[in-house]
Amino acid sequence: MQVLAVDRLPVQGKRVLVRVDFNVPMNDAGQITDDTRIRAALPTIRNLLDRGAAVILMSHLGRPKGKVVDAFRLGPVARRLAELLGRPVSKADDCVGPEAEQAARALSPGDVLLLENLRFHPEEEKNDPDFARGLAALADAYVNDAFGAAHRAHASTEAVARFLPSAAGFLMLREIEIMGRALEKPDRPFLAILGGAKVSDKIGVIENLLGKVDTLAIGGGMAYTFLRAKGYEVGRSLLDEERIPLARRLLEEAERKGVRLLLPVDVVIAPTITADARTRVVPAGQIPADQQGLDIGPETAKALAAEVRTAKTVVWNGPMGVFELEPFARGTRAVAMAMAQSDGVTIIGGGDSAAAVEQMGLADRMTHVSTGGGASLEFLEGRTLPGVAALEAAAARMEERA
Repeated sequence: MQVLAVDRLPVQGKRVLVRVDFNVPMNDAGQITDDTRIRAALPTIRNLLDRGAAVILMSHLGRPKGKVVDAFRLGPVARRLAELLGRPVSKADDCVGPEAEQAARALSPGDVLLLENLRFHPEEEKNDPDFARGLAALADAYVNDAFGAAHRAHASTEAVARFLPSAAGFLMLREIEIMGRALEKPDRPFLAILGGAKVSDKIGVIENLLGKVDTLAIGGGMAYTFLRAKGYEVGRSLLDEERIPLARRLLEEAERKGVRLLLPVDVVIAPTITADARTRVVPAGQIPADQQGLDIGPETAKALAAEVRTAKTVVWNGPMGVFELEPFARGTRAVAMAMAQSDGVTIIGGGDSAAAVEQMGLADRMTHVSTGGGASLEFLEGRTLPGVAALEAAAARMEERA
């Protein structure tokens, strides 16, 4: 993938429009509860400021569905960003139109402006070219540092790159480089661990990885569809009846390709998904009719930890159980600990896995924790991400003109 890096974009004395992913969690009082995504954008913002640019930031927050929703305004984000940067961050009340244009024109090198929530306008998610032109009119150049939104063909991630010299921010570059290298030129043995609830969410990922990995381990709720495909009793565990034939085909495909496909050998079961549930461990194929599997068991966790220790590249996407509740968190914690202790390349593919390692205080012991849930999944599926493709096309146009 050939994109222009942000530090090669001429920015001295220019206004630079930067798409960031400030879709951060907030509590009912409007306070940010996790500023990881804001911190992740700081290297790109600081680089532009240090090189004499005025920086105009744009992001979405939540799902306001094309309407102005006060709970999704970006004021708290502007205040937190100012604290982290140690300099003022002005905030526009819109992202396009006369007020935004006036605020952008007033900027001097070293100034930072945060536009209001992009998704207050339905044109953003429709990838409307006129809306993108309105955004582009605010600046002289464009940088996309929002990997978490790169799988969306929206005006701020795709169309705007047609109208301005465009580059990838440091976070975007790191995501593309590390995850791309893991999929195309991994140090081997290459182990992928997939969890989460639904087989349907991971079909494309499994099919793509079967052509790349040496070992594929499956846990979480999706494992029970595979166990059922092998004829095991899974009780009241999460089960995708329609995809049992598909699971059977994937098991056969793994065998044909010489990929070791590992399923749980034991599971933690309970009658209910509650913090005080009465749990016990049973062999994976012997779940009673009135019980459900809610985590991998200790033998499976031990086996997975051993696989992680011998692997040179590990990609993990999706928890091993209902990790939000302590009785069912041990499997996810065991995988996270094993990866934290690994000497190999360890990549957390966003979403709940990223939340789990953050919660456990282990994120900084991984090679890379992806900031994109859906984007990471689509990347692992081998799909072209619209936001990345737009940067590639922009780089090609700039090279032609040079």
